[in-house]
Amino acid sequence: MKIIYFTKYTRKGASSRLRSYQYFPFLEEAGFSVSVFPLFSDKYLNQLYNGKVSKITILNCYFKRLINLYKISKKTKVVIEKELFPYLPAWAEQFLSFLGINYVVDYDDAIFHNYDKNRNSFIRFLLKNKIDVVMRNSKCVMAGNSYLKSRADEAGAKRVYIIPTVIDLNRYTVQEKDISNTNFVIGWIGSPSTFKYVQEIAPVLKELALNGASIHIVGANGDLGFTKNVTFISWNEESEVNNISNFDVGIMPLEDTPWEKGKCAYKLIQYMACGLPVVASPIGMNNEVVHSGENGFLASTNLEWSEALNKYKNNPDLRRRNGKFGKAIVEEGYTVKSRIDSLLEIIKK
Repeated sequence: MKIIYFTKYTRKGASSRLRSYQYFPFLEEAGFSVSVFPLFSDKYLNQLYNGKVSKITILNCYFKRLINLYKISKKTKVVIEKELFPYLPAWAEQFLSFLGINYVVDYDDAIFHNYDKNRNSFIRFLLKNKIDVVMRNSKCVMAGNSYLKSRADEAGAKRVYIIPTVIDLNRYTVQEKDISNTNFVIGWIGSPSTFKYVQEIAPVLKELALNGASIHIVGANGDLGFTKNVTFISWNEESEVNNISNFDVGIMPLEDTPWEKGKCAYKLIQYMACGLPVVASPIGMNNEVVHSGENGFLASTNLEWSEALNKYKNNPDLRRRNGKFGKAIVEEGYTVKSRIDSLLEIIKK
């Protein structure tokens, strides 16, 4: 049985790697022949992270996607990550539906807010309902959390399932850290586009760093307003688990806006898979993943962030207990193996 994935990025893009690529070996094991056609190339991602994307690169990506759509047949299973052509109307998705192509569409971000809350009034007017149309014309919507599911339900999607963003537990075979080590490491993993959230709690991190804590930032490099005890680490897929394992606590600060409510708490799941306690903003799915006092703490203000991080700094046994509880949560419901049967059922229907 053939299945085509129209992902947004190559494996280098986190959302595509986690929502699509990591499932491919399991789909192939189940008898599927998997083809994948990413919209944006590694060249585009490199330009994006360097702050300057060429229009020619974008046009080339869109043209290749248009050509790849001709590879679909009625016998082909189709999964679309988010949308086929960002910032264009949902004509392609509507045409697939008209032809009887029953596609599945997958969301791990509130990308509908790119349109209905865009600052440009023309984009709001033209595209505010675009993602609703994509959802409504699909045979099924896979949503990463309840906020995204609610939008799909409101859009009139035929079927909606929550499939959280998960980890391949086989990659997380890490040795327990020696917590007798006096060097307390506060860690964050992400991308240049999400580093702004860390900057929001920079005063708290600065205070802790001045008192001996180390700050590890994986996947971004920017200004925190201080440099003492701060280490910036380049991200790559092979080393990310080891980098996280060097943390003593993982953090996930967020802003309180509609966009952040669509996030799927993947950082927290990664930290917990490594046996770490977590501290996070009480936004969106973070509220579901963090069991306050059991696997971490939720923090809204700088004072709450400081109190939570200092609790872990001063209490290695609490770190161990909370980290163990968090790892058990991940093993129970946030792994590829725990979700592959649901994915197969969705695709086969």
